[in-house]
Amino acid sequence: MDQHRTPYFQALLDYVDSGVLPFHTPGHIQGVGMDLAFREFVGDNICAIDLTPMPGIDDLLQPTQSIKEAQQLAALAWGADHTFFLINGSTSGNQCMMMTAVNPGDKIAVPRNSHKSMLGGLIMSGAEPIYMQPEIDEALRMDHCVTPETVARTLRQHPDLVAVYLVSPTYYGVAADLEAIERIVHAAGKLLLVDEAWGPHFHFHPELPLSATRAGADLCINSTHKMLSAFSQCAMLHQKGERVPLDRLTAVLKMFLSTSPNLPMVASLDVARKQMATEGEALLTRTIELAHQTRARLNQIPGIYCFGEELRGRSGVFALDPTKMTVTVTGLGYTGYEASEILRRRHNIQVELADLFNVVALFTIGTTREAADRLVGAFSEMARDERKLDMFAPSGILEARLRRGNFSLPPVPPMRMRPREAFLAAAEFVKFRESAGRICAETLTPYPPGIPVIAPGEEITPEIVDYVRLELKAGVRIQGPYDDELRVIRVVKE
Repeated sequence: MDQHRTPYFQALLDYVDSGVLPFHTPGHIQGVGMDLAFREFVGDNICAIDLTPMPGIDDLLQPTQSIKEAQQLAALAWGADHTFFLINGSTSGNQCMMMTAVNPGDKIAVPRNSHKSMLGGLIMSGAEPIYMQPEIDEALRMDHCVTPETVARTLRQHPDLVAVYLVSPTYYGVAADLEAIERIVHAAGKLLLVDEAWGPHFHFHPELPLSATRAGADLCINSTHKMLSAFSQCAMLHQKGERVPLDRLTAVLKMFLSTSPNLPMVASLDVARKQMATEGEALLTRTIELAHQTRARLNQIPGIYCFGEELRGRSGVFALDPTKMTVTVTGLGYTGYEASEILRRRHNIQVELADLFNVVALFTIGTTREAADRLVGAFSEMARDERKLDMFAPSGILEARLRRGNFSLPPVPPMRMRPREAFLAAAEFVKFRESAGRICAETLTPYPPGIPVIAPGEEITPEIVDYVRLELKAGVRIQGPYDDELRVIRVVKE
């Protein structure tokens, strides 16, 4: 197959060039009926290819022509047996993997630092999670990956597990030993599912961690929009081997995917694949080199630490993605949230993520040397001696706790009910600060990174209450609860 082809994108262009008179959705009719200000901004071309599946333009739910060929090209590029385009991000991919692999009551091993979409898959499937503890880095105050030893121990303790679900890489760019874990999981006769949302580029460069498809995962997802050039919300689900029933997988996809997909998004997946398959290594070589140079420059700034290869071999750190720049700013006296605010308001720079201790900047194939220089310059100014005069003064909310050395991430709370049972149970609201001991009926997720602090079915602990209140005081957004301000929380009714 010719990886220079973009069959689906070409099908859209052919339709536009043919001059068909449209009497079909969407209602703006290739931009004619669209608000003029919006149309002038986005351009006529994007409006012209915002179409709907019809003869000559394949159907995402039942592809037989150009989408089928585009997905086959993607499978070949990523080393999968079958690849499916997703237009609701890796969120829908996680849900589809869960609904394919497990049935109500089945047990599935999952890391506790999984994205919240994994919980959505558990609630929909009715499966029972067996939580695996990822390795905790007390120095950096973050979770890394689950180790092969943890996976093996979990399988010994729960021989009735149906599948093992992993997150690799993490939001911070740390990758697991997928090759060793694959051997352990498949030797036990279980399915291996991998959330590789942050690693769509791994397969295309030898300096990057091993991709999930190359490692032999049965199912994995890639957020093709995160690190590559597809539009936001675009992702892919890859299937490999014969352990996953293809009929079940396709049935699930047809149930979850929209019958009215955004066709420019689908076309961007086709084009992003072509770009990686034909130019990926060269583009990523430039990106990786720029990231290495920038990391070295950042680490020369007093009070700044940007971890790199020195972390390799630490527990839970098998490999690293150099394109994720995790900058620890506590040495400057700031929280990550404050540093993110300074970067945006003073330097007009927006980072991907902020947490209590770090900010994360992504270096992608679209990152320029000029952008890297501005980032380094901004951190250099943040670290200047007269920083205390800055209008964005440190809040001090962490200072005392860090000085006493008593800050730690809260332990995983006990699971009292399956997520689906708790989510659907009769519920009531209680004051959050007085909720310790109750069974949570909703999800509390600092976003980003989107990893739940507590999930439906888990017992709210005093440590969880203290930690979430600290995050709120620091300015984090908590996704999931009914009450956005978290004055009350939804719990299972007693």
